[in-house]
Amino acid sequence: MADTVLLGVDSFVARVTDPDTERVIGPEERFEHLLDEIALADRVGLHSYGIGEHHRSEYFDAAPPVILAAAAARTERIRLRSAVTVLSAADPVRVFQEFATIDLISRGRVDLVVGRGSFTEAFPLFGLRFEDYDELFEEKLDLLLKINESPTVTWSGKHRPALHDQPVYPRPSQERLPIWVGVGGTPESFARAGLLGLPLMVAIIGGEPRQFAPLVDLYRRAGEHAGHPPEALRVGLHCFGFVGDDVAKATNAFYPGWQEMFTQVAAERGGMPPSRRAFDAMRGPDGAFFVGDPRTVAEKVLRVSEQLGGVERINLQMTNPRLRHEDLLHSIELLGTEVAPLVDKG
Repeated sequence: MADTVLLGVDSFVARVTDPDTERVIGPEERFEHLLDEIALADRVGLHSYGIGEHHRSEYFDAAPPVILAAAAARTERIRLRSAVTVLSAADPVRVFQEFATIDLISRGRVDLVVGRGSFTEAFPLFGLRFEDYDELFEEKLDLLLKINESPTVTWSGKHRPALHDQPVYPRPSQERLPIWVGVGGTPESFARAGLLGLPLMVAIIGGEPRQFAPLVDLYRRAGEHAGHPPEALRVGLHCFGFVGDDVAKATNAFYPGWQEMFTQVAAERGGMPPSRRAFDAMRGPDGAFFVGDPRTVAEKVLRVSEQLGGVERINLQMTNPRLRHEDLLHSIELLGTEVAPLVDKG
């Protein structure tokens, strides 16, 4: 089991409507707020801050490397990461160059989390077929790993022109970029990450985290079978979370935006619209949401880590479309100054 659990924040840079005034926060102001949030996370000692990637009107995170580069210049210690880079729809050469550049700006504070994303807009946007979803990811991950291993690459595949003794620069400040695989709930994704010996970032956005224990075990068994040492088989979680002075304040601040987000998702994909009862169940002791006062959140961090055989890090996705900037700043501060010390004490 991991010795401790490192805490951080993830953001999809949601378009925000102020819940008090109904004023829509413009993109320029929203980015100003975001950089304030990341700078505060750095000051209060959080381990990492991640930026997602979406190509939708309700999010401003279509260009994560640009955002992370701005954050690198505003911070000193916090690790900066993608959450996740939609590698299936990207050029691995360009992804490596962008994140190596951020790594240089930040003096070695970058983690690259790659995955296939939970939305599909990137595929038509970049002229790709969604039917090639799995094949694209597998092939592009193979190329990204080869680039990360050596500055000169020879490679060929189906979906990108071949490279023949091609140098790829710049190289990162770290010896290699830490590349994590972001996964949802398919056994194949967990097994692939294990076979490759890559650290695993699990997105748990509903249900009960303990239900993922067999999949995490599959990942570890696959890695062991492939001959990778246990220390290479690291596990992190991406989950919804929010910290307030008490459970009621945290819930009342976070629920309206969560309800708005998932009402839209239900309308697009079908399924039951979200309810307060479902939300309360998921912020309960066994649910997937880390929402509450600092002690409640810290206890859940430790409990979930134990259920999954030890996780190295948990990043809380806090942003949503009806959240006051001041409340988000307060949540980040509580996560760093109160939750993290409670987790460290165990």
